[in-house]
Amino acid sequence: MRKWLGLTVAAMASSLLVNNPTYATPAKEAPWIPEAAAYRLTLFLGNLEPLPWDEIEAAWLEPYRNSEFSSGAISWIEAGSEVDAAPLLDAIFRENRQDVFAEATRLIALRIEEELDAALAAEASATAQQAVRTARELYRAFGAAIAVADPEAARRIGLAWLEMTSSSGSTGVLGIGAMSADAETMSAARKAVSDYLAANYLVDVFAPRKTLNAMPETAALSGREIEVPPSLPPGSDIFDQDPLPRLVLNFEEQGIDEASLPLVAYGDMLFDSAQIFGSPARDLGIACSTCHNRSDINQRLFIPGASHQPGAIDVDGAFFNPIFNDRRDDPIDIPSLRGLRFTGPYGRDGRFASLREFTRNVIVGEFGGDEPTPFMLDALLAYMLEFDFLPNSMLTADGRLSELSSEAARRGEVIFNRSFVGLSDRSCADCHIPDANFLDRKAHDIGSTTPAYDGARAGAFDTPTLLGSVYTAPYFHDGSMPTLAAVVDWFDDTKALGLAAGERDDLTAYLEAIGAADEPYEAFDAENTSFKLAFSELTTFASTLDSLLPQRDAMHILLLTDTVAADLAADASTMINLAARPEVYALAERLTEVASAVRAEDWAAAEKSWAAFKAEAGSMEKRTF
Repeated sequence: MRKWLGLTVAAMASSLLVNNPTYATPAKEAPWIPEAAAYRLTLFLGNLEPLPWDEIEAAWLEPYRNSEFSSGAISWIEAGSEVDAAPLLDAIFRENRQDVFAEATRLIALRIEEELDAALAAEASATAQQAVRTARELYRAFGAAIAVADPEAARRIGLAWLEMTSSSGSTGVLGIGAMSADAETMSAARKAVSDYLAANYLVDVFAPRKTLNAMPETAALSGREIEVPPSLPPGSDIFDQDPLPRLVLNFEEQGIDEASLPLVAYGDMLFDSAQIFGSPARDLGIACSTCHNRSDINQRLFIPGASHQPGAIDVDGAFFNPIFNDRRDDPIDIPSLRGLRFTGPYGRDGRFASLREFTRNVIVGEFGGDEPTPFMLDALLAYMLEFDFLPNSMLTADGRLSELSSEAARRGEVIFNRSFVGLSDRSCADCHIPDANFLDRKAHDIGSTTPAYDGARAGAFDTPTLLGSVYTAPYFHDGSMPTLAAVVDWFDDTKALGLAAGERDDLTAYLEAIGAADEPYEAFDAENTSFKLAFSELTTFASTLDSLLPQRDAMHILLLTDTVAADLAADASTMINLAARPEVYALAERLTEVASAVRAEDWAAAEKSWAAFKAEAGSMEKRTF
């Protein structure tokens, strides 16, 4: 056994994530209490341009998305606190960004002090412990910024919280082993927290903040360049859709191993790598696959201020790339990438004729990444052009219904091919051509959006395929139609199609038949786990080193090793087979060894570590679940 296997699992994971901080497997965040959640949302929304004042107000008046609490921060404060929230609400009403920041910051600091007062005054240990826990949860709103700007203070305050927790007493077990609070120790520990709050978060006047964050005031006044890492606010969700969509790749269906297609495998890695984007996407672990799970749609993705509903995102707003900000609140429904080689032109309005141009714009324009190399674009396109539609046994190869479809669907097929006056004597099939993957590769203005100004002709959107559409709800460019039945109703109402109720049902049945799939989701069980799938993908990504190492292609090697090593370590936390976890961390370490050797231009050492990786990965593949 190698000497470094003596490290604890946690230590190895920590080492890997420190060396490779960017990975595409996000970590779940602990829930936020209402005031802290509202504060973090305020900081996030306050950095958008233009400022979404309605959302900032809602951050304090309503529970954040998926909150465990049924009331918003203001109601929560009014029900159990003496802290006055009126100055904050007044600042929001006046739409004064700096005042909102100052009043919100003071409110959180005052709430911390209030809870610490309660802890010291408590007669029962349970009451004191709860007050300390609440105070610490409130302090969490400041904690990350303090850790970056003033690490010594963060360490000192961290110890103070531990001392307050341990000295607040204990109720014991069934009355046995009860311990009373140590008021003197609690007071001394509390002083460390309160003194810091007084000097940094309860000041009379805060320095103007170009970027709103919870940086201590003393650090803000120091003139030092301090970069607070970007973070997503409470209510965000960038986790994979569950159930996970099934990925259909043309070469796999033909029995070709991806490891034998190094350009495709490297593109697969790039599709899952946050490192091709700029900050904040890169730092938050957002990759192409974050929005397009397994080439499809992540219907749970949501970022406050950038999403109006799950499965939608404003990619040209202020958050991802301020230079690319169009100053319009126009999130769009995430499109599926299935069958991508058949679905050009690209972009919701079909503005990109070339997939290469579209992909480059996503990296550089939308997400602020560096200019990709020609090899990177070649690889991404080679991979994405292998995306295929989900097989559907209710459809023939030419887009007709098979005998497996229902009678209602077959009646709907006739309606789908019928011409309507309200459609300018055209049929649904004229745009969604059945034998052309239900596409016409054109853009049409069907009246689904309000013109931005009088005379504007900007309502044309690319015709979407109907294949797999059962699994891509909601519909239209803005996700305004929740179901396929709603789409049918919209066309019947707005285009005066004159469909009877039964015909609407039949047309919906047809859309549901052509939009269905035999196996739409990945099937997992006790051994065929999500980690096993990830392990197979990541080791396949790494296989491109067989091509890159002989070429001494340091740049692309390091992009790969940094991505895969960090993802292996992060994904190991999802393993069911806990005993194999240290082996996965050790395997990830092999790739960091390759990277270190490449950086030192020690190609012999890089080859040696890569050979060890392959041997170890092969021997443990069957145990990785």
